[in-house]
Amino acid sequence: AMCLVRTRSLLSFLSYLTASSRHYVDRLFDPDPQKVLQGVIDMKNAVIGNNKQKANLIVLGAVPRLLYLLQQETSSTELKTECAVVLGSLAMGTENNVKSLLDCHIIPALLQGLLSPDLKFIEACLRCLRTIFTSPVTPEELLYTDATVIPHLMALLSRSRYTQEYICQIFSHCCKRLDSETLKFAFVRMQALKCFSVLAFENPQVSMTLVNVLVDGELLPQIFVKMLQRDKPIEMQLTSAKCLTYMCRAGAIRTDDNCIVLKTLPCLVRMCSKERLLEERVEGAETLAYLIEPDVELQRIASITDHLIAMLADYFKYPSSVSAITDIKRLDHDLKHAHELRQAAFKLYASLGANDEDIRKKIIETENMMDRIVTGLSESSVKVRLAAVRCLHSLSRSVQQLRTSFQDHAVWKPLMKVLQNAPDEILVVASSMLCNLLLEFSPSKEPILESGAVELLCGLTQSENPALRVNGIWALMNMAFQAEQKIKADILRSLSTEQLFRLLSDSDLNVLMKTLGLLRNLLSTRPHIDKIMSTHGKQIMQAVTLILEGEHNIEVKEQTLCILANIADGTTAKDLIMTNDDILQKIKYYMGHSHVKLQLAAMFCISNLIWNEEEGSQERQDKLRDMGIVDILHKLSQSPDSNLCDK
Repeated sequence: AMCLVRTRSLLSFLSYLTASSRHYVDRLFDPDPQKVLQGVIDMKNAVIGNNKQKANLIVLGAVPRLLYLLQQETSSTELKTECAVVLGSLAMGTENNVKSLLDCHIIPALLQGLLSPDLKFIEACLRCLRTIFTSPVTPEELLYTDATVIPHLMALLSRSRYTQEYICQIFSHCCKRLDSETLKFAFVRMQALKCFSVLAFENPQVSMTLVNVLVDGELLPQIFVKMLQRDKPIEMQLTSAKCLTYMCRAGAIRTDDNCIVLKTLPCLVRMCSKERLLEERVEGAETLAYLIEPDVELQRIASITDHLIAMLADYFKYPSSVSAITDIKRLDHDLKHAHELRQAAFKLYASLGANDEDIRKKIIETENMMDRIVTGLSESSVKVRLAAVRCLHSLSRSVQQLRTSFQDHAVWKPLMKVLQNAPDEILVVASSMLCNLLLEFSPSKEPILESGAVELLCGLTQSENPALRVNGIWALMNMAFQAEQKIKADILRSLSTEQLFRLLSDSDLNVLMKTLGLLRNLLSTRPHIDKIMSTHGKQIMQAVTLILEGEHNIEVKEQTLCILANIADGTTAKDLIMTNDDILQKIKYYMGHSHVKLQLAAMFCISNLIWNEEEGSQERQDKLRDMGIVDILHKLSQSPDSNLCDK
């Protein structure tokens, strides 16, 4: 009798469950696969945000059937993916739901799903795993029952934005409370260290989590520091140094923290020494380059640690002697990979010399360094060429070096060669360096011009890549600075007025500013102004009008008014302003503008137009007086801004 009552109460409980819930589960058993898929999709829509419906479906046994379909080889990928999505949705419910899913052995099924070639299915499995592992009822050791899981998850990290996000959430949750057993089992292995380094790379969120992870009462960074010690295996030292480097670059550890300055940096410098294997020297130098890249203090410390600058010079003489490498296979490997050393050395030199003049001088004075870099520019490996250009670019930030070493080694010759049909990433750095070489003080300007630079740069201004357009126009701007008439004429001819107009309406603000800078440099010194305005005056005045009428920021308008002031300085060019009432009204408007910079620039235009010693000054003064300019000047002489008053 007791039995009967219990059965009846269970039956009455089941009858509470809505018929619709049962209907969803029944459809999962339909012989037609298309109907099964539609059933799963309908179930997915029914459970979203509906905890009661989730509980009903779990009680009615939906989970084992969904898991069966998820693992069935005959199921379509779409069906498997939809099953994973529904399971993920059920896991989003209560803790009891998660317990029910765990009882049905959902984790091994989902981990198995990660071996699928289909990214959408993998993402759905990971999303569900993330929800389950971040639940307090899930034992974390379930992640470590199979030693292949962690390496496989690491391999999936870079597949997509979602795989990275879900895996990081799983890891950062499962590593928070590691006890020493789990630690010994899975995490002291190199795999874990490598996993941390992959996780932390350029990922502030994960790095901030890792910094605060406690393992046996010790913070993770302290454990990494212990692994940097000289008695530890080299691979462990290097990978720990990488973890600390990435956490530092992601902003989770300060650059002046002792664990960086006294531990990580010296360890990476040690990796650059002759005793280390080629791969270790490459990894050491590249990681160190990344660590010190944004921080001048670290650059200074690195430059005086263990004669690093001289140590790197050895990267170019490798392998040094056959006797030192008794292993023929090793020698063959090293000869094939020696270019990786050169690439790493160039990268590290570029980082070392990024900001400090003395360090640049030291690098350039290292034995045959300029020759080595110049040779690097024509190496067959694109990576070495790129690293060599980066290194040169870093050194070309020094006015002193541009005038001396760069001159002595005629660096522009190989650079111009590099610029011929190079891939974009090299073009961006090489053209950036050309901007530096073309500054007015650089004596290389003439020969660079003769080697076809103008055409090349005008070509860059038509690139799809905004960085290349900026560099092309910037280099032309530098070239036009205090240049002779012939150079200016060449630039205008090669660029063409059509292209100049296109650049003046470029969507990239930097391109617009540099184009205005170019115009300003072209229109300097009186004879040049008159010459250019006599041939291109109409178009230039049109461009100026367009910009002054457009929606542009203060800097753009100021630069444009300065161009007008230059035009007003010409002898014949003045007339182009005086006969253009529209432009005169604009100058008047900007004299009364709320921004002092614009008022000053407009005032320069006026003062250049009314100069007494110049022919026709009386007529110009009369016309401006009639426009009411004098009244505005009276008003401005009362201005609180001393600069404005003086003018």
